[in-house]
Amino acid sequence: MQNSKTQAIGRILLALIFIVYGFNKAFGFLGGGFSSTSGAIANVGLPLPDVLTALTILIEAGGGLMLLFGYKTRLAAWAIFLILIPITVFFHPAWSDISEMSSFLKNLAVMGGMLYVVANGPGAWAIDKQ
Repeated sequence: MQNSKTQAIGRILLALIFIVYGFNKAFGFLGGGFSSTSGAIANVGLPLPDVLTALTILIEAGGGLMLLFGYKTRLAAWAIFLILIPITVFFHPAWSDISEMSSFLKNLAVMGGMLYVVANGPGAWAIDKQ
């Protein structure tokens, strides 16, 4: 049972970054917001920046909340893992500078955490059953 609680704490900690980033992309309470995110997506040449921004907000904020509460946990972890691939490649190229390398490596670590959640489930304190 102790491992299940530790697993749940890890899941909750992983969720927090996506809840904060997702809501910030939507409402801009820490700077940024929808139009800023959409502009950044357009600046790297991706199509349909408003659609991709909305999708990113849905996956980050919605997926983060799903992880937090342990609801459809594996699905949320897969969605976050998959969205981190283009985010990492297009917005944090490790070869550009040390700051981007740090973000690139952080994203790889978080992707590993998401795969761990997919493989092992939500742990304790989850709506999902193990």
